[in-house]
Amino acid sequence: MTLGQTGQLYLCATPIGNLADITYRAVEMLRTADVIAAEDTRHTRGLLAHYDIHTPMTSYHEHNKETKGAELIARMQAGDTVVCVSDAGLPGIADPGGDLARRAIAAGIRVTPLPGANAALSALICAGLPLEGFTFVGFLPRKEKKRREVLARVAAYPETLIFYEAPHRLKETLAALADGLGEERRACAARELTKKFEEFRRTTLGELLAYYRENEPRGEFVLIVAGADEAHVGAVDDTQEMSLAERYEAHLAAGLDKKEAMRRTAQELGISRRDVYQAVLVGDAE
Repeated sequence: MTLGQTGQLYLCATPIGNLADITYRAVEMLRTADVIAAEDTRHTRGLLAHYDIHTPMTSYHEHNKETKGAELIARMQAGDTVVCVSDAGLPGIADPGGDLARRAIAAGIRVTPLPGANAALSALICAGLPLEGFTFVGFLPRKEKKRREVLARVAAYPETLIFYEAPHRLKETLAALADGLGEERRACAARELTKKFEEFRRTTLGELLAYYRENEPRGEFVLIVAGADEAHVGAVDDTQEMSLAERYEAHLAAGLDKKEAMRRTAQELGISRRDVYQAVLVGDAE
């Protein structure tokens, strides 16, 4: 704690499998911080024990982020240094660390990264698919309607797509991807990254689905899927596409502001933002 000064929030990357994949700086900050905010204290305890770190921990996860987030902000305002960690990789990527960062920024507290391991990028660079641009989607929604909306939105993206999935939902997700993006879309299933049984299976979505229907999935997965090429975009049946208005509304529902929703819709349909704007105006007037 620094008396008379506002504390600081560090967002600390932790190993995604191999415990050696952590930086010297991260270990030092974990050792000297006032408190570690951990997504799962039982999981993080193993990492701390490995590096002989005895800093106090507190749980910070999706189900207590409102109350615990406020407590952590109060501690930092009183001068404490807080290090936020997830179970693996960078906090804020598919976990509540991002919420704490937003709270800290709003409160005028300095937020600093402690870079390191990340499953999405580690899988991406080894997938053998284009790296010029990519879109991180993360976990698909569990409800079928929402899942279809997300896949319809990204189906025409030219960038490589990145998804996360747990083993017990992998087959369902692969079926949805094959249906929404096409069975022939190139893809890579990466599992057990940096661990003893690390595996990259590079083929198509249809073949991945067939393989895992015959072989029970094990371990956490990152799915890397090729972006749409011009032939694919041109071959999509108009009856299967969302209308302009549906795409625009789906982007709004996903949290984009109106300007960005219009830009995305225009990009997906290959038209100008002005055309989208005019169509939205007509729709609002009806």
